[in-house]
Amino acid sequence: MPPTRCFGLKRHLLRWAGAEIGDNVRICSSVNIIGNGTLRIGNNTWIGHESIIMCSSDISIGADCDIAPRVYIGNGTHKITPDLDKIAGIDINKDIKIGNGVWICVNSTILPGVTIGRKCVVAAGGVVTKSIPEYSLAAGCPAIVKKNLY
Repeated sequence: MPPTRCFGLKRHLLRWAGAEIGDNVRICSSVNIIGNGTLRIGNNTWIGHESIIMCSSDISIGADCDIAPRVYIGNGTHKITPDLDKIAGIDINKDIKIGNGVWICVNSTILPGVTIGRKCVVAAGGVVTKSIPEYSLAAGCPAIVKKNLY
């Protein structure tokens, strides 16, 4: 499919697969959505090229969000288990909630258990490991709040 065309068809296919997709959601065709969790995306949200959504529990993306290219959003991880054969041991799944009006910039990573409050900005390359309050700009690895936007 053309990368920035056929948005209606993509919405239809995701709804058919069980996702809750709002009106006018635009998902580029190079986006990978993987997993058997619950995915909800609000109205008028854009998800950019080559982004990955790994949905093993609940991922909720609000309305009017802009998710730039190559953003990773994933809610599965592992408990570190040095006593077992594999250090990446027991599976852990933690929900992710992204509020309305959020802008997640290019090459950012949203890790399990995070809530990003409404109208936040995650700067390019940010690695969000902890929740971010609304109207904040967060940056870095790990991402920390650099500025209140209100």
